[in-house]
Amino acid sequence: MASTIGFRIARLPHLWRSILDRRLAPLGLTQTRWVTLYHLWKLGEGNPQCDLARAIGVEAPSLVRTLGQLEEQGLVERRACDNDRRSKRIYLTPAAMPLLEQIDSVVLAARQEMLAGLSEQDLDQLDKWLALIEANGLTIQARDQDGPTA
Repeated sequence: MASTIGFRIARLPHLWRSILDRRLAPLGLTQTRWVTLYHLWKLGEGNPQCDLARAIGVEAPSLVRTLGQLEEQGLVERRACDNDRRSKRIYLTPAAMPLLEQIDSVVLAARQEMLAGLSEQDLDQLDKWLALIEANGLTIQARDQDGPTA
């Protein structure tokens, strides 16, 4: 049983995004674009590009390309930081808000369907277990980066 847990945990994000991609396709958004918009919305506006890239888990050059496309669509705006002209902060435009509300509606509906059959208590316990697994993984990662073990 324990040997399949890692595979299930790895498969879930792909399944989740596949469902959302299919449901968001009618809005004309690629996965990269809706993920970027949604993260920017949830993080809050005015974050530096590097923070957004870290939150999404992509390399900065990939994000720059996506932000350029979203900017062309009139959905985001990049502004130079006051204290560092080389760094850019990202802002949503008013045109993005109706689209984000549609995305959020799709995400919430999919979440309800994916979590069907789980009580609030189940979800709380699942969250605790996932947090523990994540903490263990981060500890292992930090230890492994410190060098070989004896």
